[in-house]
Amino acid sequence: MEQMVVTPEMKPVTREERRVAVSVIVRVTERPEDLEALYHEYAGVLEDAGLSFEFIFAAPPWADSALAPVSLLAERGSDIRIMRAGQPMGEAFLLRAAAAQCQGAIVLSVPAYFRVVPSAVVDLVRQVERGADVAAAIRSPRRDGWVNRVQSRAFHFLLSHLVGSAFSDVACGVYAIRREALASIPLYGEFFRFLPLLAQREGYRVQEVAAAQHSLDRRVRVHGLGVYLRRLIDILGLFFLLRFTDKPLRFFGLVGSVLAVSGGGILFVLLVQRIGGQGIANRPLLLLASLLVVLGVQAIGLGLIGEIIVHVNATTRRTYRVARSEEDSA
Repeated sequence: MEQMVVTPEMKPVTREERRVAVSVIVRVTERPEDLEALYHEYAGVLEDAGLSFEFIFAAPPWADSALAPVSLLAERGSDIRIMRAGQPMGEAFLLRAAAAQCQGAIVLSVPAYFRVVPSAVVDLVRQVERGADVAAAIRSPRRDGWVNRVQSRAFHFLLSHLVGSAFSDVACGVYAIRREALASIPLYGEFFRFLPLLAQREGYRVQEVAAAQHSLDRRVRVHGLGVYLRRLIDILGLFFLLRFTDKPLRFFGLVGSVLAVSGGGILFVLLVQRIGGQGIANRPLLLLASLLVVLGVQAIGLGLIGEIIVHVNATTRRTYRVARSEEDSA
């Protein structure tokens, strides 16, 4: 069960008590930097732009030391609220839990480290004010090392070819979004990284905004093998969800048909050989062919069960969003 500890700084505020234009959610998870400096830089540019704002620092239990400086700022009267999860949680949970406490109509979500120059977040907010539902930052031009750029290109190459993504910098993680849009996008696990893609799937207008890369984002980052494997699994999961959520039989049916046909073809060859007098009892191909046929039938069966579940829930599931409805004025 998800648990959230609301600290004194996180006391809920009603809209009538205070009105803000932008709620800044800082996701304090991996490699948090100086959060006090991060707050001052972002708050400074928002204030200079004439935007009213609040900051919510959403963090897991182990981040107390990183949160200490901003906790002092909150005690001194800065517009900061702190949300501490009661147990280790991913960024998707932290983002959803913090969004439920937001007062601003626009949510500005940033990681606990610099990706783009602070002035770029104002451009994101303005883009949403002009009509976009989501404004995602693109680090352009990229000035970090070739290792980082190769990793980014490989990541987006897979996204482009498996998912059909046309976004240039999904991994940036800095974006502004309408609060009601954020509330309706299904976020869980590690899928927060693909928020622009999920928002586009829900029918929201997503706009990319070029932003200068921050100097602190140029350091070389090499992760462990497990991290790269998890990213690959996330992309495969996203591929299935975006392409086959409403038609699972197409995926499982295709996989099952390939397996069953392959196994059936091998069995046919073995049958011809057996008719010709060649023994097949001790041949590994017989076991392989039988296994392929069984797996193929099981995969097709899973697809059929998925289709039944989709059909039964079709009347209660909302798989579309009406962007605008205009009545005939005649």
